Amino acid sequence: QLQLVNSGGGLVKPGESLRLSCRASGFALVTYTIGWFRQVPGKGREGISCRSIDGLKTVYAESMKDRASSSTDIDANTNYLDLYRLKPEDTAVYYCAVVRRPLYCKPSTSSSEFDTWGQGTQVTVSS
Repeated sequence: QLQLVNSGGGLVKPGESLRLSCRASGFALVTYTIGWFRQVPGKGREGISCRSIDGLKTVYAESMKDRASSSTDIDANTNYLDLYRLKPEDTAVYYCAVVRRPLYCKPSTSSSEFDTWGQGTQVTVSS
């Protein structure tokens, strides 16, 4: 059974950093296209990053450009999203998602392109 488990969220102050995790079970994460999204109440899921299926390219949304970095630990079968210089407007539930096919990753890759999702982890940025 394919499963993704999100963790690492929490309450941080503006300017601080956070590492989010996306641990996969039932499949090899690196053989999938991997995306990160976030959502606030009343709004749709906003794309944060998209890692191509070959792992050669990761693109980021303009809102997180230079403030986010995605990496994969093959042995741990886990993808990480590092968030830097966090702002109050980054407060949201963050999700990872995968799909078992190549996508043309772009900063605004649609959430509808992905078919397996983590449960999400809450990030709150507040002083």
